Amino acid sequence: MRARGLEMASKDCVKVAVRVRPFNKRERDAGSRCIISMTSNNISIQDPRNPQNSRAFTFDYTYWSHSGFSRNKDGLFVPEETGGRYADQASVFLDLGQGILDNALQGYNATLLAYGQTGSGKSYSMVGYGPNKGLIPTLCERLFQSIRSMQDSRQCQVFFSMLEIYNEQVVDLLSKTSRSVSGLRVREDQQRGFYVEGLRRVPCDSAVQVEQLMDQGTRTRTTAATHMNANSSRSHMLIIIQLKQIFSKECITKQSNIYLVDLAGSERQRSSGSEADRLKEGTAINLSLTTLGNVISALADMTLGKKVVHIPYRDSVLTKLLQSALGGNSRTVMIATLSPADICYEESLSTLRYAERAKRIQNKAVVNESPTERLVKELKAENAKLLLRLSRMGQEGRKADDETKELRRLLTHNELQIRAIQTLWEQHLQEALKDWETQYATITQERRMMQMHPYIMNINEDAQLSGVVKLFIQEGEWDIGLADNSPRSLCIRGLGIQEKHAVFSNQQRRVSIAPVSGSKVIVNGVQISKRIELQHLDRLVLGSNSTYLFIGFPSERSGEDWSRYDYDYFQSELAAAEGFHIQSLCDNQGHRPHQPDPSLLAVFYDYIKLMPMVTEANQMSTELKKGVEFKLEIKNLAMSDSKGHDLEKDIAVRVTSVESKQVWMWSKAKFVNRKFLMEEVYQQQVVGGEGADRAPLPRDRDPFWDPLETLHLGSAHLWLQSLAFRIPLEEQVEVVGPEGTEEAILQAQLVPCSPTGLPLGEDDILIDPSELLGKRLDFQLVLDQCCGLRWVKEARNRGVQIGFQVFDCPQPLYTPAVWHNVNPLLDHRVQFSALRTSQELLNYLQSNALVLELWGLQEGCSELVSCMDGVKMTQEDSIIIDKISASEHLAAESGVSDLSSSLRALHQDLEQLRNANAALKKENSALREQLNSARNGVENNRGRQERRGSLRPSCDAEFAKALKVFYHSMTSVRGQLQRLRRHKPSEEADLLGLRLFVDEHTYLLKDFSEQLEQCVTTLKQDVAAIVRRKREKSGIWS
Repeated sequence: MRARGLEMASKDCVKVAVRVRPFNKRERDAGSRCIISMTSNNISIQDPRNPQNSRAFTFDYTYWSHSGFSRNKDGLFVPEETGGRYADQASVFLDLGQGILDNALQGYNATLLAYGQTGSGKSYSMVGYGPNKGLIPTLCERLFQSIRSMQDSRQCQVFFSMLEIYNEQVVDLLSKTSRSVSGLRVREDQQRGFYVEGLRRVPCDSAVQVEQLMDQGTRTRTTAATHMNANSSRSHMLIIIQLKQIFSKECITKQSNIYLVDLAGSERQRSSGSEADRLKEGTAINLSLTTLGNVISALADMTLGKKVVHIPYRDSVLTKLLQSALGGNSRTVMIATLSPADICYEESLSTLRYAERAKRIQNKAVVNESPTERLVKELKAENAKLLLRLSRMGQEGRKADDETKELRRLLTHNELQIRAIQTLWEQHLQEALKDWETQYATITQERRMMQMHPYIMNINEDAQLSGVVKLFIQEGEWDIGLADNSPRSLCIRGLGIQEKHAVFSNQQRRVSIAPVSGSKVIVNGVQISKRIELQHLDRLVLGSNSTYLFIGFPSERSGEDWSRYDYDYFQSELAAAEGFHIQSLCDNQGHRPHQPDPSLLAVFYDYIKLMPMVTEANQMSTELKKGVEFKLEIKNLAMSDSKGHDLEKDIAVRVTSVESKQVWMWSKAKFVNRKFLMEEVYQQQVVGGEGADRAPLPRDRDPFWDPLETLHLGSAHLWLQSLAFRIPLEEQVEVVGPEGTEEAILQAQLVPCSPTGLPLGEDDILIDPSELLGKRLDFQLVLDQCCGLRWVKEARNRGVQIGFQVFDCPQPLYTPAVWHNVNPLLDHRVQFSALRTSQELLNYLQSNALVLELWGLQEGCSELVSCMDGVKMTQEDSIIIDKISASEHLAAESGVSDLSSSLRALHQDLEQLRNANAALKKENSALREQLNSARNGVENNRGRQERRGSLRPSCDAEFAKALKVFYHSMTSVRGQLQRLRRHKPSEEADLLGLRLFVDEHTYLLKDFSEQLEQCVTTLKQDVAAIVRRKREKSGIWS
C-alpha cells in the first residue's frame, strides 16, 4: 500500500495520496453507510442511490483510517492488530512527510497540499489532535532533529511564516501590527518568483518554538475570523518554512522552501436544478479554489500532450504563491481526505476526480543556491583582489596615498557587509527568542487564570480554532461587548454585537448573565430577556452567531469530555429549540428514528449548516437597512409525486421584503453565493470604517435584491382511478404547501365524455377497466374554484395560476391568471383524448394522481404561459394523450400491409378459438340444463335462461352505481386521513394542551375508523343485495 519516502525524492511528478477518515459523531448517530472501499493503491466509491454504479481510481498512496484501530495507553490511535490495514499518523508521515523533509535537506523546494471537503480530516492529517500529531508538527520535530545531528558539517537557519488567504486577501498571522484593510500585497521578482511583500519571517531553533508560533497564528486567525465575520472553512492557510544550509568547508549554500498548505473546504452545493444566479457565482471567496482547479486541469492536459495556450497562475492569490509547487521548481505531494459516509457521496466523488487530475502534473525541481551566500562569495573575492593590489603597491613602494586610502575603505566596507550578513541570523534569532519568551509568559498567565476563575471559550466551525479565545470572569461585574474602554470590560467582535451587549456577574461563586436591552443572548438554545444563572458547560450565543462554552469554577469541573459541545451541537440545539430536529423530521415522513432516510439526514445537516448563515444574513440586512428577511424552509417536506411517493427533500431560503411583502425563493446554492456577496458589501460599508465606500449599490448589483418570479406555493392530488371505470369524479382537494401548510382548497372535476364533450351516462360505466384497451377514451378536467388562498390573504396585490401535466403531455398547461381574490372562480375546462387506450395509460389511470400545482404571482412578474409545442389536437380541439398508441392507430389506418395482414391472421385465429370455446361452453351449458331440468322440462329451463340473460345489463348498472358511491365515500375518508397526518401538537403546548391534543386526535381517529368501516360495509351490503336480487329473479331461490 505504501512506498518509502526516499523513493519520492527521485521523481518530479506530483504524488497524490488519499486518506479515508472514520465516521464522525453525526454520521454514527445517523446510521450512515460506508461507500468507500480500498485495495492496495486502488479506491472505489459507490453511489448510495444506485449501488450498481461505482467509480474506481488509482493513486500513489492510499490510507485506510476508517476502521480497525484502537487507542493505546498513550492516547495514540494504532492498528488493532499488528500489520492491520489501519493507517495511523506515523505511517502517513513515513510516506509523505519524510519525503518532503528529505527533499528539503537536499536543497529542493517541497510542497504538501491538503484537499477535501470541510470536516473530511484535512486538519487532523496536517496538524493532528492531542498526542496524535499530524504532518506539520512531526515534520518540524524531525527537521530540528536532523539539524542537530548534522551541526558539525553545516550551519542551518530556519525561518517560519504563517499566512491566511480569505476573499483574495492575504493576512499575516504572525504580524505584530494591526492588519490592513486590503491585506498584504503579492509581488513578483525575476529570481524569487511570486512572494508576499512584508510577510514576517521568524527565525526558529526548536520545534517547541514552531509549535508556539502555530498557536499564535491560530489565535490571530480565530480573532480575524470573528472580526471580519469570515468563515474559516472558506479560507486557505499556508505555512512556509525556509531552510538555509551553509556548508563552510565546501563554500556551498542550499536554500529550500517548504510550503504546507491547508486548502479551503471543497464541498459542492447540492442544487435541485440548473438554476443560475444573475450575480456571478465565482466571487472572490471562491476564486482561489476555482482557479487552482483550472491550473491543475491545464497542467494535466499539458502532460497528456494537449495544446495548452494559457495556465491561469495569475488569476488568484493562491495560485500565484503555489506556482512553483504546480508545474514549477518543487517536489509536490497532495493528500486528499474523504468522508466515507453515504450522505457525502457527491463531495467525496468530486474530491477523487480533483486528485486524479492533480497526479498527472509534472514539476521541474532543481537544487537552489542562496543569493545571500553568492553575495558573500562575491564580496570575499573582491576583498582578495583589493588585498592583492595593496600588497603589490607596497612592494613597488608607491606613495599614492589617495589610492591606498580608497582601497582600504572598500576593503573595510566589504568586511562590514560580510559581518552584517553573517550576524543577521543571530540578531533575528535573539529577537525571536524575546518574542517567544513574552508569548510564553502570556500562556503561563492564561493557564494560571484557568485554574482560578470561570471563563467562556469560543467554539468555531473549524475544530482547530475552537477554545483559542478565553474570556475570564473574575469577581464582580463585567461588561461584554464591542467597547473596550473600561478596565472591567470583555471585548468581543462579531455580527449583532452591541457596544454593551450583556453583563456578567460573579458574586459568591455564582456566575450569571443579563442581556442589555436590544441585544440578543441565547443560553442553551433559548433566547433570554432577563438575568439567568449559568451552570458549568452552558452554551452561549451572543449576537448573530458568536458561540461560547461556559466553563465553571475549577471545583465544578469533573473531568468530563467537553469535545462533544462542538459547533454542530450548538446549531442542533438552536434548531431543536425551533422545533426542528432529526426525530421530528423522520416522524413526519413515517421513518423510524433509528433508521432515518439518508436524504432526510442530508437535508437536516444542510439546515443546521445554513442556520447561522441565515442569522448573519438577517443581521447584515438590518445593519445595512435593506429591509429584507431570510427564513429557512424545507422544500417538498410534505409533498409527493403523482404516485404518492415522497419527493426528494431540499433546503430553500424564503426571502421577504418587509415593506412591499414581495417574496423570493432561493436555492441553497444561490443563497450561499449571495451570502458571500453580502459579506463583501458589509465589509465595504460597515467594517471598512470612515473611509469606506458607502455609496448605495445599483439594484442590479445588490445581492439582497432579485427580479420577481412566480413562486411554487403547493400542490394537490386528484386521483384518476375513477376514469378507468368511466365514473365522473367531483372533489374538493386540499393544496398542501412544501412544509405541510394548507394553502387553499381547490374544487375540481374529472368528467368522462364523448369526443364532442358530452358527459357519459351511467350506462357507460365499466366494471372491468380492461374493456377500455384499444378503445377511445375522452375526459374533461374541470377546475371550478379556488377557495381560501393564503397567498392572497397575506397581500391582496397577488394572483395565482394552476399548472398540471397529464400522462405524456410534453409541457405543463396553465390556467389563466386570477388576481386580487381570495376565492377566485377559475371556470377552466380542458379535454383530453386517447385514440386507442394502451395498457400504459390504463396503468397510469389506476395508480396515479393528477398533480395540480399552485403558482403564486406578484405584481411585476411574468405570468406562466402554456407551451403547445409538440401538443397534438383532435378535430374537436381535444388534447391527444397516449401518443404511442395513437401513432400505432394512425399507422394501422394508413395500411402497413405486413403488420395488417399479420394482425388480421391473428384476429382470425383468435376468433376461431373464441367460437370453439363458445361452442364448448354452450354444450356444457346444455348438459347442465338437462341435468337440472329433469323435473321441470326443457321448455321451462329455456325460459329461465332467457330471463337470466335479460337481467345482466341491469345488474351491471347496479354494480357500477355501488362502485361510484364507494369511490365518493373514499374521497372523504382520504381527506380525513390527510387531516390525521397533519394533526400535531403545538411546540409551546403544556400538559393541558397535550391532553386536549390527545382527545382531539382520538376523536379524529375514531371518526376516520367509523367512516372507513361505513364505506366498506355499505359496499358489502350493496353487493350482497345485488347478488340476492339476481339470484331471486333467476329462480335459484324459490
